[in-house]
Amino acid sequence: MRYIYPVELVKDVAGRYFATCRDIPEAVTDGETSQAALHEMTEALSAALAGCSLAGRALPVPSKPNAGEYLVPINPLVAAKLALRSAMSEQSVSNVRLAELLGLSESAVRRLVNPDHLSRLDGVVAALTVLGRRLVIEDQVAA
Repeated sequence: MRYIYPVELVKDVAGRYFATCRDIPEAVTDGETSQAALHEMTEALSAALAGCSLAGRALPVPSKPNAGEYLVPINPLVAAKLALRSAMSEQSVSNVRLAELLGLSESAVRRLVNPDHLSRLDGVVAALTVLGRRLVIEDQVAA
């Protein structure tokens, strides 16, 4: 899944930009400029999706953008961890089983799948690989 969501920006009467995402209504932020609001939205989306995942809720699939909306990606490490958590769930792989497959402790895997824990990307990639998944990274011109 691509973790990039359509975001609407609205300039308020005070001149600030208010950012919302119809796919993830709990992700709301603002900024003094449109670029600042979009930058903040990356973190708001990441936090909201991490909360969904930790609560065991399905992650919303990004919808197609409407005219005038911006596509905003989530934090890359959080996206990788969400992909790992999804793969584990789809394959019914527990933290203990993934630890066995990776030759790590269960506590190391708990940190690896925790979206709020700062992990090395190569560890998440290794875990995805043992589950038959791969991580694809692309760059895009910023809005």
